[in-house]
Amino acid sequence: MWTRGTEEAMAREEEQQRQEQEERSQAMDAAQRRLRAVSAHLEPPTQVDTNGGGLAANPTAGEYAHASSVQGYSVVLPEKLQTGKWNVHRSAQSPLRLISRFPSTPDIGTLHDNFLYAVETFTDCRYLGTRLSANGAVGEYKWMTYGEASTSRTAIGSGLIYHGIAEGARIGLYFINRPEWIIIDHACAAYSYVSVPLYDTLGPDAVQFIVNHATVEAIFCVPQTLSSLLSFITQMPCVRLIVVVGGDDTNTPSATASTGVEIITYSRLHSQGKMSSQTFRPPKPEDVATICYTSGTTGTPKGAVLSHENLIANVAGSSLVVKFYPSDVYISYLPLAHIYERANQIALLHYGVAIGFYQGDNLKLMDDLAALRPTVFASVPRLYNRIYSAITNAVKESGGLKERLFRTAYNAKRQALMSGRNPSPMWDKLVFNKIKARLGGRVRLMTSGASPLSADVMEFLRICFGGEVLEGYGMTETSCVITTMDIGDRLIGHVGSPNPSCEIKLVDVPEMNYTSEDQPHPRGEICVRGPAIFRGYYKDEVQTRDVIDGDGWLHTGDIGLWLPGGRLKIIDRKKNIFKLAQGEYIAPEKIENVYAKCKFIAQCFIYGDSFNSFLVAIVAVEPDVLKAWAGSEGIQSEDLRQLCADPRAKAAVLADMDSIGKEAQLRGFEFAKAVSLVAEPFTVENGLLTPTFKIKRPQAKAYFAKEIADMYAQLSKAESARQRL
Repeated sequence: MWTRGTEEAMAREEEQQRQEQEERSQAMDAAQRRLRAVSAHLEPPTQVDTNGGGLAANPTAGEYAHASSVQGYSVVLPEKLQTGKWNVHRSAQSPLRLISRFPSTPDIGTLHDNFLYAVETFTDCRYLGTRLSANGAVGEYKWMTYGEASTSRTAIGSGLIYHGIAEGARIGLYFINRPEWIIIDHACAAYSYVSVPLYDTLGPDAVQFIVNHATVEAIFCVPQTLSSLLSFITQMPCVRLIVVVGGDDTNTPSATASTGVEIITYSRLHSQGKMSSQTFRPPKPEDVATICYTSGTTGTPKGAVLSHENLIANVAGSSLVVKFYPSDVYISYLPLAHIYERANQIALLHYGVAIGFYQGDNLKLMDDLAALRPTVFASVPRLYNRIYSAITNAVKESGGLKERLFRTAYNAKRQALMSGRNPSPMWDKLVFNKIKARLGGRVRLMTSGASPLSADVMEFLRICFGGEVLEGYGMTETSCVITTMDIGDRLIGHVGSPNPSCEIKLVDVPEMNYTSEDQPHPRGEICVRGPAIFRGYYKDEVQTRDVIDGDGWLHTGDIGLWLPGGRLKIIDRKKNIFKLAQGEYIAPEKIENVYAKCKFIAQCFIYGDSFNSFLVAIVAVEPDVLKAWAGSEGIQSEDLRQLCADPRAKAAVLADMDSIGKEAQLRGFEFAKAVSLVAEPFTVENGLLTPTFKIKRPQAKAYFAKEIADMYAQLSKAESARQRL
């Protein structure tokens, strides 16, 4: 019998079936979205269209299309329509619009959005891996999935709220690369905190300065850095909470007696947050994501303020040039405190890459590479130079048949690559696969940044390791990449074309004889503009105005020239500050002022560049002091020039310089490692001084070119000898 109760029961059943169908449909939709995203990464499109249509479809872009065909990798546009001067370069991949979002996922406007997208798309895929167990033992890599990382991110962010850390607070990270660093950074993004990396290489007082300058309220550290923090915690009144990553609850103090700063372990904070889970407090694209401190000309660190939209724009632009896939594996060992590795992490996350961390010891990096077998390897010239030296020295020492076989294979592969042909696989089987095994044997992409990579090392890497080897150029103030080599570009000796998220122009520097009208290559100071440019230096409007002009152009201080095809080449520095091969900035005048206290020195010229890891010094000596020292040592010489050339005199001067440097607390890389003594003083008349008696650095570099080259050759020879021991 059909009753109302039966009708209601059937209605309830139908409603339940309808809900189940909807749930299955939603699950299917999510699965389809995930499948489409993964498929898009695994099968990259044959043509990238970022403007809703190619140049050919836009009838008003004829001039631009013509420029693109002439330049190849970048397009020349007018800076202002009124002037008619065509001096601004943009990427040929997107000449009419600077990229600010990922073209395929334009809804991603913040780091939080980027992580949510990755978690939804790659939930059960490997994300963060480590070889270190809780007790410090080293084994095989163990992985945390994207979904598991999401859970930990929520717990850490909620834990900070539990401890009363307010939205917008600055959070310090004072430890080297490990999975927790990434989790904390994601927590900062999800709950609108500002991450502030802390590190020691800016000087002994840098951490204390940064914490106070940025008013950091919570610091994440490890047991090794906890003791350092506690030694000057009374000088950091803004700090309320210290979280010890990898710490043991039983051995971690709960608070400092003098300040009352609370100290807890990471695991305890994680548990507290898990028990009191909080909803996200998503940031807006224009909100500050991080403050990255870099060295300044005076030695005081400067805080570069980067927003979420800055970082997303830079990485989204780079995504048009360099592709990653969920099948990729990456090793993280470059300092996360620096923008190079931070930007890499944002990009790799977006594509579902598995990221394995090194043990924390650079001497064991090769062991980690063998265990992880990455497909993507990012590094800096200093490490690539070591790999180059180690292999070339091994080849020389092998001699005989092995050396001849290497030379034959190298030259054959080089000729094939230069002529655009595919090299014979025979050479890889006979020679190069053994070299590839040093990096795990699977690397398909190698990138280099932070300082210039010499042309011979670039060629060596391409021949020996195969795959793509790309060099890029960037800085913290541009959220990382300004230019990068394009896939398939075989020309070396340049840093590529503009990131599609920025535009570049060269500005005349008449005092150095560089102009944008120079032929055959326009030259000048590299200036950059676009959505990736930083907000400014934290609490420092003066230095911000010094680098960003009224039209929004960031003045980098680097001198560049345009090569055919629209590729950029770095040739000089405008300011008296430069970068060594390991990425450390040097203010030479500060060091010269320190060494001026040395009794032997009348004048001093400190030199270094991005191809070398050490500084060298040209010293105009105090004649009377040096002669008196020589007399006391029983050293005879015909004249001052002969005495300056005596190795014993050089050693004595360098020893005194070392002593003075230690008293002044110079950092290790600020010490001159070699010295050349000259009898002739620097004067206005010989072109080495300005009328105000300042050293004319470009002229001094040219004047002492032979002495500088000889010192670096001696240092290189000594380094090679040490490596053979």
